[in-house]
Amino acid sequence: MTSPEWIVFAAQRSGELWLRTGEHILLTCVSTTLAIAAAIPLGIVADRYAWLRGAVLGTVGILQTVPSLAMLAILLAVLGKIGVVPAVIALTLYALLPIARNTVTGLAEVSPEVLEAADGIGMTARQKLWMVKIPLALPFIVAGIRTAAVVGVGIATLAAFIGAGGLGEFINRGLALSNTRLILLGAIPAALLALAVDFSIAAAQWGVRPARRTEKKIVRWTLRPLAMALPLLIVALGVIAAVTRPSIGLSRSGAPGVDREIVRIGSKQFSEQLILGEMTAQLIEARAELTVRRLFNLGGTMIVHGALERGEIDLYPEYTGTALTAILGHEAVSDPEEAFRIVSKAYGDQFAAQWLKPFGFNNSYAVTVRRDEAERRGWKRISDLKDAAPGLRAGFTAEFSERPDGYPGLKEVYGFEFGDVRDLDAAIMYQAVARGEVDVVCAYTTDGRIRAYNLKPLQDDRRFFPPYHAAPVIRTETLRNHPELREILESLGGLLDDETMQRLNYEVDERKRRPADVAREYLLSKGLLD
Repeated sequence: MTSPEWIVFAAQRSGELWLRTGEHILLTCVSTTLAIAAAIPLGIVADRYAWLRGAVLGTVGILQTVPSLAMLAILLAVLGKIGVVPAVIALTLYALLPIARNTVTGLAEVSPEVLEAADGIGMTARQKLWMVKIPLALPFIVAGIRTAAVVGVGIATLAAFIGAGGLGEFINRGLALSNTRLILLGAIPAALLALAVDFSIAAAQWGVRPARRTEKKIVRWTLRPLAMALPLLIVALGVIAAVTRPSIGLSRSGAPGVDREIVRIGSKQFSEQLILGEMTAQLIEARAELTVRRLFNLGGTMIVHGALERGEIDLYPEYTGTALTAILGHEAVSDPEEAFRIVSKAYGDQFAAQWLKPFGFNNSYAVTVRRDEAERRGWKRISDLKDAAPGLRAGFTAEFSERPDGYPGLKEVYGFEFGDVRDLDAAIMYQAVARGEVDVVCAYTTDGRIRAYNLKPLQDDRRFFPPYHAAPVIRTETLRNHPELREILESLGGLLDDETMQRLNYEVDERKRRPADVAREYLLSKGLLD
């Protein structure tokens, strides 16, 4: 990609880039501030009571060893909600160690002679702490804050995985769509932000050093306050970006200054979900007096379903087979109408949600191999892999590796296991099998990359996979408050067949077009948008 193309691409998304940068700054600043409020007192306590030092530093050290994605998943399960709160808590926990450790180190480095002098003039323990030890330890403490803040900028990119926003939104989408430009749109500003935070806090660290005599009064009276103000400037930029959110055009419905009720649309983390999410969003924006908030790329099925159940989103596209087996724990049903009837009733009874008319296509799983390899070895059905399976390398999505309608059930029904199984992101999975890095993948039948990479889905000769007909799932309360949404969303019913959905996915996955543009173009072609 040439420099002019990159500049044009970044300029087209400048509004959202400004917003995500502001969100990223706020996530980092809030979490670092909370960590400072907790870690400095912990460091002071650890310095005062030596027998507590090991326990304090050991505990915050253990928190640092927990992988960041695992930490987010744990907090998601504990708190039962997506968004900013679990992200800020996770970032705060990661920031504790460097601040607490540097506080202890800085306080311990205060010269005994200085403390003796403080005793000599009759200072109390509290006075020594606040007037002697903390001022002298401040450069160490700020160095810890510097480390915590810079690390926080990097870890905050993962917050997008649970819908907390930030520059990770671009990286998340880029990974889901195998789009390098989107990845760079998130990664480059995040790296620059980390450098800016590092520089500004380094300047503040210089600003809090004990004053030295100098004949250049400007250094003392001008540059030092300026250095102290740089971190505040970064925070201010984040706040400005956040409070100007309504004006940047992410939700495209409605005139400025007109209050509208909000409908929140979620999606999972792959291109088909983004296209369907955009179709529903754009139709609602065009036909209803509602503001649409897009909460896309929320990760796996259970995260999005949990958000719907808790009322954090109002609707999202789901698949009958996924709902049947992964969410309801029901055995597979081969009849599409029966599967739809079961999930419709169960969702109404258990989750206060309704399934609307399906979009019209069946995106089933398909055990898929390279076409040339299948022709060479005579593979046509999944059963044909049995003899070769111990020597084959499989690449599956994380969900497929764990779901009952995925690899665990497949092993049981077909009676064999693959020799090596790796978890791969859906965007990477197709490239890996095409390059020969794995031999078998769990493709989606409507994925355009099957044709693009010359792959062959094998026949499910034992009818293991249930039907996966996609449909909008909406909270009953939302539908009751806005009954017009039923007619709007059901105008998409039967609009997409397998071949059409495969073609639309191809536009996004291989031609690197925006899901919003692909969705809008198709809706216009069908006369659903003006």
